Amino acid sequence: MTFDGIEKLLETKVFGITLLDPILFCLKAIVIFLLIQVAVWVIRFLMNPDRARRKKHKFDETSMVFFRKLLVTVVYVLGVACILYLIPPLRTFATSILASAGIMAMAIGLASQEALSNFVSGIFIILAKPFRIGDIVTLDSGQTGKVTEIAIRHTIITTAENRQVIVPNSKINSAIITNSTINDTRTCVFVEVGVAYSENLDYCIAEMRKVIEADPRVLDKRTEQEKTDGVEKVIIRVLELGGSSITLRAYVWASNPAEAFVLKCDMLKAVKDHFDEVGIEIPYQYVNVVNKV
Repeated sequence: MTFDGIEKLLETKVFGITLLDPILFCLKAIVIFLLIQVAVWVIRFLMNPDRARRKKHKFDETSMVFFRKLLVTVVYVLGVACILYLIPPLRTFATSILASAGIMAMAIGLASQEALSNFVSGIFIILAKPFRIGDIVTLDSGQTGKVTEIAIRHTIITTAENRQVIVPNSKINSAIITNSTINDTRTCVFVEVGVAYSENLDYCIAEMRKVIEADPRVLDKRTEQEKTDGVEKVIIRVLELGGSSITLRAYVWASNPAEAFVLKCDMLKAVKDHFDEVGIEIPYQYVNVVNKV
């Protein structure tokens, strides 16, 4: 087949469309697709936290990850828009749908409003930085975990049970959040133990303090002046005169929230074992059952 024959074949119209049109559309779509992939690869390469960490650059991982996702989304949206722009009938069809379908337009508007709210809230979170990736936070719902991702629409918090809590940015932006690591990671935990009313409280406090201070994980938060004034490293106070025991509370400081939880558990066991050794009674409630014959 000669070149003129091929040209005539390509110019042959089927349903008003020449055979050349879909070929050109496919070529243009492939070029746009390749450009999208290249742009996404460049964005992910330049805004890769691991790469910046290896290069020892100063960067904010939270902002970098958020804006990387934002730029990738923009690239994909522009790419899809360019591909759709290549199909003139699709443009007119989409315009007629948006102009005639009021219910669909309302649904799209409501969905866009929620999406826009999450997007704007995400921007506020990045700028104000109430929390960052890696922070340990507690939501007002009571859930505690580490912030692992701040995306355009939502924030992901991974709990100690390795479960992911996905919270829309608009909701977490208005929630009351306790951030345990934003300024100082040191955490104070309460180690509470009950002793019998017959025990000498000064002796119990001294023995409890001896056990806790012996652990190297316990931090000393005293100032030099407090050390000079004789302030104890671990403060222990009488918390409550209960129905069956006197509750002693020790204020124990650890380097971070995760270590504080483990330290509290270990201290409860260590104090219990030590009290058993020295004969300090830890009372517990019991019930007498009387059988009437």
